[in-house]
Amino acid sequence: MDATQVRTARLVLCDLDGCLVSEGRAFADAAEFVRQCGDRFRIVSNNSTHTADALSAALRALGLNVAPDHILLAGQQTLHHLARSCPGATLALFASAAIRAEASRLGFDLDSPRPDIVLLCRDPGFSLSRLDALTACLSQGAAFWVANTDRAHPGLDGRPFAETGALLAAVRAVLGEIPFRSIGKPDPAMALAALRAAEVDAADAVFVGDNPVTDGVCAREAGVPFVHLQRKGRS
Repeated sequence: MDATQVRTARLVLCDLDGCLVSEGRAFADAAEFVRQCGDRFRIVSNNSTHTADALSAALRALGLNVAPDHILLAGQQTLHHLARSCPGATLALFASAAIRAEASRLGFDLDSPRPDIVLLCRDPGFSLSRLDALTACLSQGAAFWVANTDRAHPGLDGRPFAETGALLAAVRAVLGEIPFRSIGKPDPAMALAALRAAEVDAADAVFVGDNPVTDGVCAREAGVPFVHLQRKGRS
């Protein structure tokens, strides 16, 4: 990793899984990295299981102090985008309990028999019956949103764990190449939102990530220099 580029940047955008943590454990150098970045640090992650508040608390327990308003997560950010752009829309949400609670807090009706929108996140309770329910909603004409297209995220030993994109693959196995929308990486929406909130130009920021296909493309599309973090034992 280019330490000079990170040290001189006005804003440091950073991926979560594979960079700071893996499967609930922090990497040995993560706390010091976050401390050195200080108030310049932002997490931009395709995580679609947690809210920023919950993740901030979990990271704090691991020794990583990142304020909730410095954390942008694909699942939560997609909900907020839909709340702004589609007020009053009904939603079929396939997600964790935390994301469902966030949707209810935002005022979404999650019980409509003919929802306007289907949002697929990393759903720990996903099953064949839930797959059938999701495809039925899409067959009725609901717009399809996906929090991210990552098929897996890396564990501490490099072993892959299923992600939202794996669930998307199951949907497409049933319905074919059905179109969808997403603001998760590699889309630059979250990186651009972080830049706007911090009032920092893209050229004055840096994006640290372990995946050139998601993090790297997101950074390039946002105009932010990319620093590829390659941890030992990971490609």
